Amino acid sequence: MMTLANKITLTRAAMSILMFLFILMPFAWARIVAIVIFTVAASTDWIDGKIARETHTVTPFGAIVDPFVDKILVIAAFFAFVGIRELDVPIWAVFFILLRELMVSNLRAIAALEGKVMAAERWGKFKTVVQMSAIGTIFFVLLMYHLSYLLGGIGQEISVFLFVLLCKIPYVATVIAAVITWVSMISYLRNNWDLLKKSWSLPACNK
Repeated sequence: MMTLANKITLTRAAMSILMFLFILMPFAWARIVAIVIFTVAASTDWIDGKIARETHTVTPFGAIVDPFVDKILVIAAFFAFVGIRELDVPIWAVFFILLRELMVSNLRAIAALEGKVMAAERWGKFKTVVQMSAIGTIFFVLLMYHLSYLLGGIGQEISVFLFVLLCKIPYVATVIAAVITWVSMISYLRNNWDLLKKSWSLPACNK
């Protein structure tokens, strides 16, 4: 029977897809829904880990799939933001984020083939915090953009002011996230270099 923690993890994957679709809808209500979905999905990352540890139901599936689902949530948000012209999210930075995530996922797969589970590192956890913070910040700028059209009077003036003030933030936040993402990749490669070298070399012949 699948554990509760793993069920929550798979639910987060489904929520990531829903969030992606709602962001792409050019309506204020859809993007507000996307913000709610992202907030709930991001919080489940902490919840499923806590449940797994406290109930002693940590599984190999969860150890591998949980960080992979986190990547789905992050990549889904960034790629959806690229499609919104007003945000000016650089696609090159999103590509480098995706490239890093694929490389580390492959490294985890190599570790699994060796019978090992590659645990999350400090830089990896920090990278996730930076990515989630960047996405939350971009969502806020997107919300200000929509409120500048929906509100009237002083509320509209404040929303327009905040959007104009923060309109460059999505670009900067995405670039910072990309840089930290690659720093964490270098850390993973350095700490697992022996495993990587072993994976691309033929085993020594027994004499």
